Amino acid sequence: MKAELLTLPTPDGPFTIIARDGEVLASGWTAEPDDLTGQVHPLLRPSEVVAVLEMGSVSEAVEAYYAGNPDPAMQVPVLQKSGPFRSHAWDMLRTVSPGKPVTYAQYAMLAGNPLAVRAAASACAFNAAALFVPCHRVIRTDGTLGGFRWGLAVKESLLARETR
Repeated sequence: MKAELLTLPTPDGPFTIIARDGEVLASGWTAEPDDLTGQVHPLLRPSEVVAVLEMGSVSEAVEAYYAGNPDPAMQVPVLQKSGPFRSHAWDMLRTVSPGKPVTYAQYAMLAGNPLAVRAAASACAFNAAALFVPCHRVIRTDGTLGGFRWGLAVKESLLARETR
């Protein structure tokens, strides 16, 4: 299966997207496609990736996000594969409002199992579609940032941008 690759400049550094048929398979703040391909589930991993200059509504959503409108990114189709809890948790993450981060415990509740805080944190860690599935909106109970695959400086920047 063939996928498209696009890297966009952003205030937080290069943002690369791998998508197939308008659905995001992986994305993140890197200029290196290899940083993303390993995050795609093996059954969804493309056999070929072709660089493109734009991705229509996908790239427009990234541009809108950085222009101050995070809503279009939540409308972009995402294709990730995992077990039932993690898949549902990723869907629930897309309901977290910009500027209103939740704690890992609150995220576990949103995902349907308040006792599954570690599983919720794992869903964040294995989320391949950064920005479109906004794992940066989950923080620790004490208000500190916690982890983020793309670095705490990017997470802090995204959260600050969303509170404006």
